[in-house]
Amino acid sequence: MVTRFDKVSASRLALHTMQHPTRRRAAFTLAALGGLAACGRGSPNTADSPPEGTLGWALAGPWRIEPARDQWRHPLQTLLFWSLEGDKSVLEVLPGRGWYTSILAPYLAANAGRLVVASFDPHADSLAQREVLADFEARFMRDRALYGAVERTALTSGGGALAPAGSIDLAILANNVHTLMAEGIAERVFRDVLAALKPGGGFGIEQHRAASTGLQDPLAGTGYVQEAYVMALAQEAGFEFVAASDVNANPRDTRDHPFGVWTLPPTLRTSPLGEPDNPAFDTSPYEAIGESDRMTLRFRKPSGPSPAAPNAGQLRP
Repeated sequence: MVTRFDKVSASRLALHTMQHPTRRRAAFTLAALGGLAACGRGSPNTADSPPEGTLGWALAGPWRIEPARDQWRHPLQTLLFWSLEGDKSVLEVLPGRGWYTSILAPYLAANAGRLVVASFDPHADSLAQREVLADFEARFMRDRALYGAVERTALTSGGGALAPAGSIDLAILANNVHTLMAEGIAERVFRDVLAALKPGGGFGIEQHRAASTGLQDPLAGTGYVQEAYVMALAQEAGFEFVAASDVNANPRDTRDHPFGVWTLPPTLRTSPLGEPDNPAFDTSPYEAIGESDRMTLRFRKPSGPSPAAPNAGQLRP
C-alpha cells in the first residue's frame, strides 16, 4: 500500500516526522520551521530574519537560484519530507546548475554537515554538460565560507562510486530520472546510490510524473516518467519504499505538450530541441499551467544486509 501525504504542509510534515522522533530530528525540524516563520520578512542580514544556520535561513538567502520557483517546487516541505538534517552527509545526484545545491550547501556547511554532488562527466563530449559544470564550479566551488567544501564525483560511462560506500545519510535525485533513462544508466545509478548510503539511509526523488496509463518510454523522451516505473527502479535496486507526497503535484498539467515537459516553465521551449526558437509560438497557455506535475517519493536502504556494491571502482573527481 502506498503511503501518501496529500496537500502536505510544513506543519503536518513536522508532526509526522516527530511521531517517532529522535531529539536530533525534532531539533532540526523545529529549527527549520522557526526559520520559515521569519522568511519573507527580511533578508538574512536583518534583525527579524531566520536564525543563521536554519533551513529557513538557507531558503531566504540572496545566494538562492530562482527562488520564485518555490511556489512550484516547495523546497522546505520537500526537504522535510525527505528528512534532511543539517549535520548529516548528503549526496545530490545530477545537481545541474545547483537549484537545490544553493539551499543544501549553505545549510550543511553551517551545521558541520557534508555535501557530495555527483554530476556530469567533465570529460564527456557534450558542450552543454561542460557549460553546466563550469557554471556550477564558478558558483559553488569558490566560496567555502558560505558553501563549505562541496565534494564532487561524476557519473561516467564506465561507472564508479558516487561516494564512499556506506558514507551517506540522504541521497537526492531531483527531476533527473529521465536524464538517467535517456543515458541508459538509471538502473546502475540507483544501485550506486544504494551502495553509497548507510544502512537505513534515505533516498529522496522528485520527478516529472507521466500518466499512469500506457507504456513507459524507456528513454523518457518527453521528460515524464510513470510513478510506478520509478518505484520499480528503486525497489529492483534494493530500496524499501517509505512514502509518497503530492506536495509538488500540479493537476493543471495535462502532460500533452508539443516539446515535452520543456514546453512548460521554466524552460518554455518554442521549438524542437536543436532547432531555432520560434517567436510565433504562443507560450501563454503553458505559462498558465505552471511547472510540471511531479511525484515526490522517499525510499530507504534496508538496515539489514544489502546487495553488494556494483563495481564501485575509484571515486572520480
